[in-house]
Amino acid sequence: MTKENPQAEKHDLSRYPRPSVTVDVVIFTIMADDLRVLLVQRKAEPFRGVWAIPGGFVHIDEDLLAAARRELEEETGLRGVYLEQLYTFGEPDRDPRSRVITVTYFALVSTDLLRGQQLRATTDAQAVQWFSMYDLPDLAFDHARILDYALTRLRGKLDYTNIVSELLPEEFSLSELQRYHEIILHRPLDKRNFRKKMEPRYARDGSPLANDPSPLLETGKKRMIGTHRPARLFRYKDKSRVD
Repeated sequence: MTKENPQAEKHDLSRYPRPSVTVDVVIFTIMADDLRVLLVQRKAEPFRGVWAIPGGFVHIDEDLLAAARRELEEETGLRGVYLEQLYTFGEPDRDPRSRVITVTYFALVSTDLLRGQQLRATTDAQAVQWFSMYDLPDLAFDHARILDYALTRLRGKLDYTNIVSELLPEEFSLSELQRYHEIILHRPLDKRNFRKKMEPRYARDGSPLANDPSPLLETGKKRMIGTHRPARLFRYKDKSRVD
């Protein structure tokens, strides 16, 4: 007598509803002392003419990350951006067309990276533009909620990752590093406490302190910033991020 294998039991998938899957990509940068996010203006309904996060439907034979990269390039022209999965939003009524689940990605891009790329609206976007995270237009779908979540996640990661290094030049002053933190947090930070946490520590002979908790290394270089005396430059010991 042959034993039945429950794992081999066939399921009639037509009995189950088939929700659609989309990807949305949140791109942050810092421009003119402001945290900005990249948005596209929708060309078609629903929400025609309304600003939205770049994204679209996943093809049936397509990997999620590949879909996110494709949609970002198709709608904005940006390519070669490191994307990190953020969260999945699946409220039943988030899209008026049907049951749509979206997997969101986010990334930080420096102005150096943007300098070599040209934004352009294509496919189902009629315009693409950077907006201040603190002065957003009306947004399509539940994208206001998605951006709020992305900002909260970004702020939380400042404490335990080197994520801000994605926005900074390779070498930077402590003042620049503090300013980037303040822009993201949208509040001033105490200079003395910030430097105590971030500045590398040295032994009496001037050598780097063993087990120094600072994430930074001093480069030995200096740069003029404004009219002040030359500022010391630093870089991160490790640019890789910790989840």
